[in-house]
Amino acid sequence: MNPSRVSVGPVLLPSEVGLAVLAAIQAANLDVQIQDRGAYLRVLSRSRCVVTRQGIEAALGRPVRLPSDLELCMPSFKGRLRVDAELAVWEASSA
Repeated sequence: MNPSRVSVGPVLLPSEVGLAVLAAIQAANLDVQIQDRGAYLRVLSRSRCVVTRQGIEAALGRPVRLPSDLELCMPSFKGRLRVDAELAVWEASSA
């Protein structure tokens, strides 16, 4: 499997924080695809998807805490997730 051809990203609830995460992802990544399933939004980006705490806060207009606030609006994701207090990154697995 070629990691550069695999789409990755979060599944987000369409909540206030979830929509702010979506806006921050769209601002920080090229060619993001959104699949609106009504109860959730599947966000897909080619091989790598990044979102920052600062980007989410700018979209939301108030402070957020990673990873806890992200966990509340992200019931699932595709790819390998790395997250800390400043950044969340979904990447295609190289295996």
